[in-house]
Formats: sequence, structure tokens, C-alpha cells
Amino acid sequence: MASRVQLTTDGLKSYLEAVEDTFGSEVDYAMLQTIYGAAPQGERRYSPAECLGAKVETIQGDPDPCHVSTSYVERANLAMRMNMRRFTRLTNAFSKKVENHIASIELHFMIYNWVRPHGSLKTERDNRVKPALAAGISHRPWTLEQVVALIDPKN
Repeated sequence: MASRVQLTTDGLKSYLEAVEDTFGSEVDYAMLQTIYGAAPQGERRYSPAECLGAKVETIQGDPDPCHVSTSYVERANLAMRMNMRRFTRLTNAFSKKVENHIASIELHFMIYNWVRPHGSLKTERDNRVKPALAAGISHRPWTLEQVVALIDPKN
């Protein structure tokens, strides 16, 4: 990584060990636990519970309180569900082989981060930037043809 990572997770306890195993002490890590109450009156089956507040706990390092949020990963999850039918709720679309499922996820993230320009990311020269360029992970824009060229013809 080009710089130190700041990470925020929800309150799932298994994240503690996973983050330690992955990053060791090289991470600024905070846990954000959202506190919910009973669902509002009326239809309850698809209505979300009422958010009563949130508790932020620093687990390791020095996370910037202004950037403690799970919104980014939740937005990525929404994009995945919207772009890949196998993640759409209440459907029977699925991968028959785990290898196909993994390949689908890899292809989605490659296109989403390296190929697809995002309107919310802007620079002085370009009105729509790809996330990998904005993060400094890539130094050139990728095309769909270049991604296809990465596919191993033996598979």
C-alpha cells in the first residue's frame, strides 16, 4: 500500500482477529456499532429498524474520527448487488461452481475500479476519474479490452 490504511468495521467480533492477522499493527482501526430500536409503526416486513445512535471504538492505531464510517463498504456492496445478478436479493440466480463465482467478483471489481469512470471522482483535468487512478494504485486508465487480454486462455 502507498500509505497507512484506516479501516472501519461494524461490531462483528470475528473482524478483530481477521484484521490482526491481515494487517498486524500496521493499521488505524476503528469499530462502528450502530444501535437500532424497534421498527416504526406500519409495515414491518421490509421496513428498517429505527437508528438510535452509533458507538465508535478505537481498536488499534490512531484512526481519524472524520473518516470512521462503514458507508464506503456499504456503497460497494450496493454496487455489487446492482451490477451482478447473483447478489440480487430474493432471486434464484447463483453460480454453480465456486470458481465461476470468484471470477465474477474479480471481473466486477476490476471493471468497477480500473475501467469505469465515476462521476463523484474528479480532477483538474478530467471530470470523471476511475477509482484506481484517484487512489494512486494505477498510473494509467484501463480499457475493457486490456482487462479481457488478462484472461488466461487456458481457463
